[in-house]
Amino acid sequence: MLDRIDALRRIEQRAADTSAKARPLFDKRGQLLPRERIALLLDPGAPWLPLCTLAGWLQDTPDPARSVPGGGIVAGIGIVCGVRCMVVASDSGIDAGAIQAMGLDKMLRVQEIALENRLPFLHLVESAGANLMRYRVEGFVHGGALFRNLARLSAAGIPVITVQHGSGTAGGAYMPGLSDVVIMVRGRSRAFLAGPPLLKAATGEIATEEELGGAQMHASVSGLGEQLAEDDRHALGLARELVAHLGWPRAAPMSDAAPPRHDAEELLTLMPADLRQPVDMRELMARIADDSELLEFKPLYGAQTLCVQARLHGRQIGLIANNGPIDVAGANKATHFIQRCCQLGHPIVYLQNTTGYIVGRDSEQAGMIKHGSKMIQAVTGATVPQITVQCGASFGAGNYGMCGRGYGPRFLFSWPLARTAVMGGEQAAQTMRMVAEQAAQRKGVAVDAAALDAQGAKIVEMFERQADVFYTSGLVLDDGVIDPRDTRSVLGQCLAMCREAEGMALRPLMFGVARM
Repeated sequence: MLDRIDALRRIEQRAADTSAKARPLFDKRGQLLPRERIALLLDPGAPWLPLCTLAGWLQDTPDPARSVPGGGIVAGIGIVCGVRCMVVASDSGIDAGAIQAMGLDKMLRVQEIALENRLPFLHLVESAGANLMRYRVEGFVHGGALFRNLARLSAAGIPVITVQHGSGTAGGAYMPGLSDVVIMVRGRSRAFLAGPPLLKAATGEIATEEELGGAQMHASVSGLGEQLAEDDRHALGLARELVAHLGWPRAAPMSDAAPPRHDAEELLTLMPADLRQPVDMRELMARIADDSELLEFKPLYGAQTLCVQARLHGRQIGLIANNGPIDVAGANKATHFIQRCCQLGHPIVYLQNTTGYIVGRDSEQAGMIKHGSKMIQAVTGATVPQITVQCGASFGAGNYGMCGRGYGPRFLFSWPLARTAVMGGEQAAQTMRMVAEQAAQRKGVAVDAAALDAQGAKIVEMFERQADVFYTSGLVLDDGVIDPRDTRSVLGQCLAMCREAEGMALRPLMFGVARM
């Protein structure tokens, strides 16, 4: 586990180091690097929850030695003038902040988190737009959702504040255009639908960048900018002032509830590298719950499915985990427990370590399909916040029944040894081998054992590579990979956001705030 955590930190650091290589250029222009901008925006010493740090890992290149994660965006939830906010910054030290394919998915995800948790959206923009050398039409089409979500946030009554640190061209110009308030930096901010090269190519007109979309012009002529800052530091100070004047509820401090009686360091040893080894998930629960106090629901019924009431940072929650496959009794028990949590208003935390729903003649005849479906219906229709942590295995329909990404959990984080797949690679290879052998028998031809062996090896490699948590996180199939020792803190922050959102009265509009 420590080796995987170390590998995770090295991969994350690669993005920061790659961005920092642009420091001489930023210094020459009198600018701050993207991570410096975020640091100045946030309250010193306040918690910061980074999101989707591995986005794009192995998607820009299949070479692990060269792949740079992050999707060209730095995103996370932090405190600005006492207010919990979603903060997103173009990583303009990398490819001038050009939008990457998985960067789009990451942006759409953090916008959804901001909308669901009622977080003011602070956007630090400096983007070269789309990389035309890597143009994909589907990226252009799906990219429209980015701007739609900005309109949705504003219409929902959630403030959208943009600091335009540098260029915003074509679609990038709609980022400030769809914001409620825009801060521009004199001599550095640019926003235009067509920059000078495209303008000349399309119409033959010749104009300077300042004439087309400079900060001074937008602040005094077009009205796109509300505030004109002298440099990055001034702009970030203005952004903090704007947040301070929102009248938004301040983030509540974390409860000083009794910590677990067991050392969080022990979480490093609970999940084996070989996920076929059994794990008692009560041990994990006891290391994140307040005072390690657990009240188990139906402990003797469907015993391999754990349903437990506990408190976390003072908040009453339900915990659901697996000590083996989910059987008929376990599915019914979980369904009952989910509905009870909804009745009580208790958020549900799913701690995934599941091989899926049990198979076999007896379970099929007992109605495993319909009982598993009831559990999935309960997860889908739950009326309380649901948060998922993929601790170990996440296989088959167990991923669905335990509130995987497809079921819209409020947050989903993974541990460094987690693995996700429809089935194990060896099982997939054996299945395909049997299908091929049966097909050969029907045709009356000899089985090519060597070819089947080679096919099986390829299937195992493909499944194992894609099951790895760094790979799945690179596809934004979670909200980030976390150190197991941080699980209690991360869940505490997420639960605090849920509670703050529940108590917040928004003033929705029919449309987003229109620029005047």
